[in-house]
Amino acid sequence: MKILFATGGTAGHINPALAVASYIKEVHEDAEILFIGTADHMEARLVPNAGFPLKTIEISGFRRSFSPSAISHNLKTVVRLIKSSSACKKIINDFQPDVCVGFGGYVSGPVIETAANMGIPTCIHEQNAFPGITNKTLAKKADKVMVAVEDAIKHLDCKNEAYVTGLPVRGEIIAADKDFSRAELGIPKDKPLVLSFGGSLGARPLNDAMYDILVENAEKGDCCYIHSIGTNGTEFLEKFERAGFENGRKGTVEVRRYIDNMDICMAAADVVIVRAGASTLSEIEALGKASILIPSPYVAENHQYHNAMALVNRNAARILEEKNLTSESLKNLLDSLISDNMQRLEIEKNAKAMAITDARERIADIILSLVK
Repeated sequence: MKILFATGGTAGHINPALAVASYIKEVHEDAEILFIGTADHMEARLVPNAGFPLKTIEISGFRRSFSPSAISHNLKTVVRLIKSSSACKKIINDFQPDVCVGFGGYVSGPVIETAANMGIPTCIHEQNAFPGITNKTLAKKADKVMVAVEDAIKHLDCKNEAYVTGLPVRGEIIAADKDFSRAELGIPKDKPLVLSFGGSLGARPLNDAMYDILVENAEKGDCCYIHSIGTNGTEFLEKFERAGFENGRKGTVEVRRYIDNMDICMAAADVVIVRAGASTLSEIEALGKASILIPSPYVAENHQYHNAMALVNRNAARILEEKNLTSESLKNLLDSLISDNMQRLEIEKNAKAMAITDARERIADIILSLVK
């Protein structure tokens, strides 16, 4: 049995694909798995580190601008698309896969389209509530379409019925325990914990909004806070130091550059303040956490807004758009969740009800159903 995975660009696309590929190898040790990606994105490191072979093609996305640099980039993209078709065909002919799987990113387009044209069974997975252009196009050709969120289906014109599979969540997140995690972090039983972060790089608008909240609470000590400024937030560490923080700590507030024990921190939290990436939302659902979602307005198709609204419309989260984000607006929303236990418990219950904790198994079953 041979399975070809096509994905790349961000960890949000790559890690779920690796989770499914690893599960298939656990269940079928004789399965041969190959990934196609690019040489200049995260897959070039993550896929080999996970123990899977990777073949690369040269591909890029289009930029929605008429600036000279964007026009030049888009012309190169057209050339790369033309060349990528023959490159994909050669890899597919050499590997002879039983099924080809697209997990998102620009690389999925030419791989899945080429495979479909060659008569090889294909399937794709869409992780966002509002699908990107690549998967909208591929849905018309793929034999199986899988979505993480039911809301995505209405935006797709599928060749066949779509399946709601969820998005694979790390095992340590699913297994995390709140009481153990709070004890591990030394959080007092009588104080709520607020966890806030803007992704691994950080988000300046969130850092700006959180600054006054964190400095004020460091003096009052009403809540415990863990906030990540991200690897690009060095200036904020210096700002907190000038406010009396030592090594990122003051009172019940801890400011970190990066959170490397996310499973512990998220499990311990009573409220999570975060962007609305698909993987993060799947983890919030798996743990049943109340959250304030601040979607990034800088992503394709504004998909984080749609991701957030999938929860908000089910009373499973609160949303605060970046255009309305201030320390005051965030503090008001946060205070309402912290002070109202019934409201918070209702949100937690609804978030938990949305969780699909066997996503990798569901996805693997659909992939394997296409193997002749």
